[in-house]
Amino acid sequence: MPGFRRLAPPSGECALRHSQRRFTAVLLVGTLIPGSLLTSQASATSASAASPRVAEVRHPAAYVDPFIGTARNGTTWPGATLPFGMIAWSPTSTKGDQTSTGAANGYQYDVTRVRGFSLTHLNGAGCNPGAAGDVPIMPYTGEITDSPSADSADRIYASDFSHTQEEARPGHYKVTLASGVTTDLAVTQRAGVGEFVFPEGSPAKLLFRTSNSLNGSEDADIRIDPGRREVTGSVLTGAFCGRRANGGVNNRKSYYRLHFVARFDRAFSDTGTWRDAEVRHGATEASGGEGYATGADRAGRGSGGWVGFDTSGNDAAKRTVRMRLGISYVSGTAAAENLNAEVRHHDNVASVAERGYRTWDDQLRRIRISGGTTEQRTAFYTALYHALMQPNVMNDVNGRYMGMDGREHRLAKGQRAQYSNFSGWDQYRAQIQLLALLEPRLAGDFAQSLYHYAQQNDGVWDRWVHVTGATHVMTGDPSAATLATFYAMGVRNFDAEGAFASFVRQATVPHPDGLSDAGCPGQCVGVRPNLAQYLDSHYAAQDVCHCWGGAAETLEASVADSALAQWAGLLGRQELHERFSERGTYWKNVFNPSATPGEGYIQARSLDGSWVPGFTPATGTGFAQGSSATYTWMVPQDVSGLASAMGGRQTAAARLDGFFHKPDGSWSLAGGDPLRYDPTNEPGIHAPWLYNAFGQPWKTQETVREIVNTVYGPGPSGLPGNDDLGTLSAWYVFAALGMYPQTPGRAEMLLSAPLFPRAVLHRDGRRPIIVTAPEASAANRYVNGVTIDGRDHDQAWVSGSLVAHGGSIAFRLGASPNTRWGTDERALPVDFR
Repeated sequence: MPGFRRLAPPSGECALRHSQRRFTAVLLVGTLIPGSLLTSQASATSASAASPRVAEVRHPAAYVDPFIGTARNGTTWPGATLPFGMIAWSPTSTKGDQTSTGAANGYQYDVTRVRGFSLTHLNGAGCNPGAAGDVPIMPYTGEITDSPSADSADRIYASDFSHTQEEARPGHYKVTLASGVTTDLAVTQRAGVGEFVFPEGSPAKLLFRTSNSLNGSEDADIRIDPGRREVTGSVLTGAFCGRRANGGVNNRKSYYRLHFVARFDRAFSDTGTWRDAEVRHGATEASGGEGYATGADRAGRGSGGWVGFDTSGNDAAKRTVRMRLGISYVSGTAAAENLNAEVRHHDNVASVAERGYRTWDDQLRRIRISGGTTEQRTAFYTALYHALMQPNVMNDVNGRYMGMDGREHRLAKGQRAQYSNFSGWDQYRAQIQLLALLEPRLAGDFAQSLYHYAQQNDGVWDRWVHVTGATHVMTGDPSAATLATFYAMGVRNFDAEGAFASFVRQATVPHPDGLSDAGCPGQCVGVRPNLAQYLDSHYAAQDVCHCWGGAAETLEASVADSALAQWAGLLGRQELHERFSERGTYWKNVFNPSATPGEGYIQARSLDGSWVPGFTPATGTGFAQGSSATYTWMVPQDVSGLASAMGGRQTAAARLDGFFHKPDGSWSLAGGDPLRYDPTNEPGIHAPWLYNAFGQPWKTQETVREIVNTVYGPGPSGLPGNDDLGTLSAWYVFAALGMYPQTPGRAEMLLSAPLFPRAVLHRDGRRPIIVTAPEASAANRYVNGVTIDGRDHDQAWVSGSLVAHGGSIAFRLGASPNTRWGTDERALPVDFR
């Protein structure tokens, strides 16, 4: 639904008229969408109802619903942020416990009690709580009698709210709490403006819960300067996935300090601070962290402070407190510089929200779609919105940033920004390809950023980088697959030679961490665990791998190595191309052709070569967040080899049928069955596209469309699972465009039926890609033919030249499968070898 979120969004043209009325009402309180935008948007939707040839969506930001994914474990959040922004200002909810927010990133749609509005968030990370949620700022209408840290059940210093009083759009968030306070937030890239309208006749205070990050904190500090009307402070924290107790060693450690400066438009009427249970009225400084424990072990600890205001009078202006705030990961001075550079003295929420909305509108215009229903447009542009939230800028306006070595660094020559927040195991399957496709220059800066972090981390490319922390989360070597994919897709503005050499060393020279079980499972510190054994056995042995699961590790390493092989070929390194190509086939060493009577599966092996006993296709032994039934398909680089191992393409296709359907033939696409497709997690999200390589592309078309129609959609439950920093959203964007990246380390795209009659992909310095499908409709989900730049194309895939050089791809769609198109053996996708 375009615009602000409602409980029961209407649909169709009537819905748009309803939303126009809502926008018009909102304009009266200062949230800006120019009337011309509404008129053009209405014209586009009216045209959609009349003809499949409709005008482009001119203002896609109007279709973003930030509440999509805030339920059903999507772990998104609705707060204010900008594309790739440092600040993300959003509510932290509470389930009656300061250590339990209801969802991994601080907001769960069905938890309607809030304890503050935090400055940093990760989009869709899975650990609960995930990370960040730093410095919750809470408006409060009472007197401070007890320590907010001691209020461990959030009975006093928290407030209920109703979704009917909550609004969100790109770059802007607003809610009226049950306490009567209206909180209105808008942001720039590193700063923001908040306006808090207090109810008449009540005390007016803002609590800075500096130590109360989602996972806790090691230390925090606050300083209140009444003369300057300023509050400054910081929190030392980290601890991504830190609640896990993995073999006695976990991630409860600090790896970044966030600094903030907040300035106010009016004097303070009172001040105070607290530490643990002690409250100090009139004080202006405090410090102390909460630790990283849970429940009672953390209850009552921490520090913070408050400032009060005289808001007496019935005039709303007199009851409004305006705060301008900047953040930095380097220093308080840098936070002030960021604020001065990005927020003007006369700025208010309305002006910053307008700029933020236009920034998002420009960003989302990277893809201009035509046609489709209101719900489809909403799902599409919200998915694109979520996919382009990250990576996140880490450097200040002066070009300085903190490195993974704990030291201050400056941007490299030619580098426009230092980025972080990389959920590698997830993102390398879809999100990074979308980034390279739409933002190749930014992708290059991101590649350079990850290389800098690796250089600052003893040459190790960590799997999951959060701010400046190597968190070790998940498995495999996803950075290798990511940068190889960037290079294959034409990204060149990074030190490709240096990065490639670093990956080769990581993949060939054992590191001491590879023999450690610290953090296992889930956060094993070794990126190439027990590499010497792997190179000797050609698989990761379950009993000595020092990894989450030997079978999964072998598959992940095979994907990464095949990607390095492709990169080596592009660099002209023939010997390395051949060596890593061979390593890309090591997956075969964990494929047991006799795992079950008549069917082979990926299965964990021991060092002596024996198969780990107790196998069933539903087993998770040897795997990471998935079953053998799912992981058996995770060979995107060698699909023809997988088909041969299964007994041929026809047999493989028949087995894939059983992966998407129950024995009675009905679809099984929602997850929850370890024997079948799981759209909520990444190891199998490429599987619907494998039919293209098995010579039955019409089954990809019907399966992808069924997933798009039933698993994704509008509303808080519109994502199937953790968005994982835009990965599931990127999958939807590709599916709606009718193309999907074939293999990490390559630029080819597999084809399906587009959702919209037309889409134009605009890219930095590159020729656009124009996708047309005039017959696109709910009924027409099958491809009858394709032309590329006007020439007939009988393959269910396109070469990397489309990505590199742009062009037009036209689909002819129909309501019945075309079992001839794209099925000739010579037309099948080419594997990495």
